[in-house]
Amino acid sequence: MIVDDDPTPGRFILTGSRNFSVIEAVSQSLAGRTAILELMPLELEERGRFGQVSDDPFQVILEGGYPALFDRRPVLDDWLGAYVTTYIERDARQVLNIGNLLRFQTFLKLCAGRCGQLVNLSGLGADAGIDHKTAQAWLSVLEACYIAWRLPPWFGSVTKRLIKTPKLYFADTGLLCHLLGIRTAQQLASHPLRGPVFENWVISELRKQRYNAGRHPEFHFYRDRKGLEVDLIVHEGWQQMAVEIKSSETVTAGFFSGLQRFCALPGFSEFRRVLVYGGDQGQQRTHGEVVPWTETARLLNS
Repeated sequence: MIVDDDPTPGRFILTGSRNFSVIEAVSQSLAGRTAILELMPLELEERGRFGQVSDDPFQVILEGGYPALFDRRPVLDDWLGAYVTTYIERDARQVLNIGNLLRFQTFLKLCAGRCGQLVNLSGLGADAGIDHKTAQAWLSVLEACYIAWRLPPWFGSVTKRLIKTPKLYFADTGLLCHLLGIRTAQQLASHPLRGPVFENWVISELRKQRYNAGRHPEFHFYRDRKGLEVDLIVHEGWQQMAVEIKSSETVTAGFFSGLQRFCALPGFSEFRRVLVYGGDQGQQRTHGEVVPWTETARLLNS
């Protein structure tokens, strides 16, 4: 009623933690009178506004980007544990009537263990003790609650040889590490999933940059049945970029092999080739650019 009486924009901010409930409320009562902004966890640059940021990539990844962690400085593991209990489990059960909480908790941890991998709903469901349709519904809930998301494959070249299954990532790597049982940067640095978790962080940083600019990220990955894979494909208007992601602090020539093979394919020769790695020195090499992890978000501005 207040908005009807005075349509001056920008006077109210309505926040919600679930995409389902927010969209439902807007479509029912405020259609055409709202702008929807999707707020992701903090970018690396935003974290710097709360104080000095560690120069250890694994410490940064472990801490994630939930604002409360940097504003109030609670104990990391305690806060994330409470977050899982009070927010994820509560919201998930409200969005979808999940009766077996123990299985849902198992499902959540299994998803964490599959970060950066192709989504196999049948295998995921079987491991969690649920069927394929339930696994699909539960994963959709995690996406609606901004916990997990799926990166679609690239279909720029229509061929039967391309993998057509999306990959699974988490919106926040701090939560991801918590679910994986990783409690220190040292544990992460030697963990079997160090590479996928680092990859998750890099791609998430780029997603945040896009959402914070008010744009929906047009991101994909490339994989064919011959084993050729590129971690991230950005194809937005004039921006065409193929990104390889490595957690190593040193660069070897072999890191560029996938990018070289990809850009040798018909139609992909003009793609900008980028390697994001865990080191701190940017370089320009014959086969592409080397970008340190701290400069990730700036890729889309350069």
